[in-house]
Amino acid sequence: MTAGERVPGLSGLLEQLMAVVRPEFRTEIYIAAADDPVFAAGECVVAGCDRTAVQRGLCNGHVIRWRQRGRPDLESFLADSGPPVRGRNPLPSCRVDGCRYGRGGGGLCSRHRDRWDRAGRPGLATWEAPELAAPGTRPAECRLPFCSLWAENPAKIFCHSHDDRWQRRGLPDPGRFIVDCELAGTAHIDLRDLVPQLRLEFQYALQCRHDAQARTARPRLVMQAVRQAERAGVSSLLDRSEQQWRQAAGSRVREPVLFLLDARDAMESLRDGTGWEVEYAKDVWRLHKLPGIAAPSGRPCPRARLRFDRITQLWLRDLGKRWMRLRLASGLSITAAKAGLDALTCFSQFLTLAGVKRLADVDRPLLERHLAWVVSGSGGPGVKQIRIGGLNLFFQAIRQHGWDDTLPGTAAFYPGDTPPAPERVSRQLAEYVMTQVESPANLGRWPSPAGRLVTVVLTRCGLRISSALALDFDCLLHDGQGAPYLRYFNTKMKREAAVPIDEELETAIRGQQRRVLDRWPAGATCLFPRPHANVSGNLPLSDSSYRRMLGRWLAACEIHDEHGRPVHLTPHQWRHTFACRLINRDVPQEVVRILLDHDSHRMTSHYAKITDQTVRRRWEQATKVNIKGERVTLDPGGPLGQAQWAKTRYGMATQTLSNGYCGLPVQKSCPHANACLTCPVFLSGPEFLPELREQRHRTLTLIEVSTGKGQTRVAEMNQQVLTSLDRMITEIEKDDDEAEAADAG
Repeated sequence: MTAGERVPGLSGLLEQLMAVVRPEFRTEIYIAAADDPVFAAGECVVAGCDRTAVQRGLCNGHVIRWRQRGRPDLESFLADSGPPVRGRNPLPSCRVDGCRYGRGGGGLCSRHRDRWDRAGRPGLATWEAPELAAPGTRPAECRLPFCSLWAENPAKIFCHSHDDRWQRRGLPDPGRFIVDCELAGTAHIDLRDLVPQLRLEFQYALQCRHDAQARTARPRLVMQAVRQAERAGVSSLLDRSEQQWRQAAGSRVREPVLFLLDARDAMESLRDGTGWEVEYAKDVWRLHKLPGIAAPSGRPCPRARLRFDRITQLWLRDLGKRWMRLRLASGLSITAAKAGLDALTCFSQFLTLAGVKRLADVDRPLLERHLAWVVSGSGGPGVKQIRIGGLNLFFQAIRQHGWDDTLPGTAAFYPGDTPPAPERVSRQLAEYVMTQVESPANLGRWPSPAGRLVTVVLTRCGLRISSALALDFDCLLHDGQGAPYLRYFNTKMKREAAVPIDEELETAIRGQQRRVLDRWPAGATCLFPRPHANVSGNLPLSDSSYRRMLGRWLAACEIHDEHGRPVHLTPHQWRHTFACRLINRDVPQEVVRILLDHDSHRMTSHYAKITDQTVRRRWEQATKVNIKGERVTLDPGGPLGQAQWAKTRYGMATQTLSNGYCGLPVQKSCPHANACLTCPVFLSGPEFLPELREQRHRTLTLIEVSTGKGQTRVAEMNQQVLTSLDRMITEIEKDDDEAEAADAG
C-alpha cells in the first residue's frame, strides 16, 4: 500500500493507518536488520565493540574518547583504542570467593564489608569471610539478562550497580528499564512514549521510507524527530502545518526535521490522496505529488512548490491556477512555471496598490501604469521582461480558451513596450585562470574522483552543470569508426544530445562507472550518484553540493587571477570558455552551435566571442595592397607593432569602406574626400576582390562614355582610378594563384 492509495470503506486517518501499516513495522521499538540499507547504522569499527556507529565509524563512547585524545588520525586511534567503553565490561563481584554480590568499597560487597569492619579489618588474604547465604540456597540474580550478579536483597530485583542506576533514573517501570539497558548502544527507534495515533504515523513513515529504498534514515536521527514530535504535545503530525514544524525545529541538524516533514507529507497523502484533483484546489501546489511532472533531467520531480497564496485577488488566483495547470500539463519546465507565477504575483501586488478588483478593469491604460511600475521596481532587465512577457501570455491564454469574456480587448502588451535588455557580455574565463584549473596537479587535489570528473566534463565538453550532473550511467556512444561520444540530456531544451570526447575522458568515465558499481553492485541510473543518504544510488549529486565542493577546491588550490586575487567562478563560465576556445581556433560557428546544442546562431554568438588576438592574427595573415599594387605588411614584433595594430583595429571598426580599409589615422581629416582609390593610405585585400572587379567594370564603362562625350577631365580622373584598380587586382589575384598552386602541389 503506497501513500497515494486509499483503503475503500475507511474514512478516518486512524483507520487508514491501521489498514496500511504492516506487522513488521507495527512495533513500539523498531530494530532494523543488520543488512537493512535504509535504517542500518553500522557497527563501531573498533575491534570487539558491538555498539552502533554515530560518527566516523565510531560509537558514541569511542567518539568521546577520540575527541579527548585531540582527534588523532583514525588509523592510529584504532591501533590503540583503549579498554572497552563503559557498559560493555562485566560488573566486578565481591572479592570473597563464591560471593556474587556487587563490589563496593575495598573490593567487597556491602555485607562482607560490614563484617570485615567489625572484624577489625584484617588482611583480606588471611581473613576467613563468612558465608552469607544459607547452605543449599542461592540469592536471586539481577533481572538484567546480561548481568550474572546477585540482587542486593530479596526486596530488590537488581544488583548493586544496576539498582543504583535504576534509582537515578527515577525508578521507572522495571520492565522498561530492563529493555532500555538491553538496547543501550544499539540502533533502534523507540516509539513507546508516543500516543497511539502518532505512533502509527511514525510507523507508517518508517514503512514508506523502507519501501522507497531511496534515502537513508539513521535511527539516532529518526529518534530526534520522534522526540521533537513528543515535545510538541500533538496527537497527529497533521496538527501542525509544515511551516510550523520548521519554525518549531530550531535546530541546525537538517535530517530530523526533513524526516518529520516527510512523515507529515506521507500522512497528508494517505488522508487526501494525490494527483491533480487533490492538489488543484490547494493554494500551494506540491509538484512531487502531481503525476507527469518531472525534473529537467527527466528524473522524478523535486520537492518544489508553486505558491498561489501570494496572489490576493481570488479571481486572479483562480485564472492563474487554470493557466499554470495547462502549461505544466503541456510540458513546461518547473523553472518556467515559477517565472510565470512570479509575473502573476507581481501583477497582483500592483492591482492591490491600484485598487483594481475586477478583470474588466484591466485595460491598456492600466497595463501602461503596470509597465512603468515594473520597470521602476527591483530586478534586472531579464526579470522585468519575463514579468511583462509572462503576463501577456496569460492574457492571450484567457482569450484563446475563453476563460473569462470580461477581459477587455485592449489588455495587451506590444513589441517595444519593454526596454531592450542590454547586450550580454561573454563570461569566458581568462586562459591564465584556465591553465590553473586544468593543471593535472590541481585536478589531482579534488577530494573525490566524481567531483574531479564533473569538472573535466564541464571544461572539455561545455555542458551545463544540470546536464553534467544528470548524466546517465550508460552515457557513452561510439560511431562507425569507434570514436567515443558523450550522450547527455539537454536540460534546457529537453532533448538528448551528444558531444565528441577523447579517449582519455572515455577512460575516466569508465573508471567512474566501476566506482559506482563497487558502491552499488545492483547498478545505478546516474553516473554521479549522491554519496550519502542514497540507498539505491539513483539520486544524482545536487548542484549545490558540487558548487560547495568547487568553492573548497578553488580555495585549496589557491587559484587566482592575473592580479593575484582569488578566483570565484561559476560552472557555467566553463561553457562560455569552451565556446570561445572553439571559435578562436577557427572552428565554424555552425559546428560550435551543434556542439553546444543551441537552436539559433544568435545564442551561439553570445557564447562564442572572437578575441582581438584572433582578429589580429587573421588580419596579419591576409594580403594587404595599396593603390600602387604594393603589399603592405604589419610587423608584429616591431617597436610600433602594438600601436599600429591599435590604429588599424580602430580604423576597421570606424572607417571600413565598401571595398577596403582606410589606413589614415583617425585623428586626421581625409583630404581625398570620396577619391579613395587615388589615396595613398587606402588598403584592400582578397575579401574585397569581387567589389574591386565590379568597380573596375563600372570605371571602364564611365571612361568609355566620358571619352565619347569629349569629357576629357572626367576620363583622366577615372583613368587614375582604373590604373589603381588594375594594380591592386593583379597583386591580389597573384596571391590567390600562388595559394592554389601550393594546394595542388
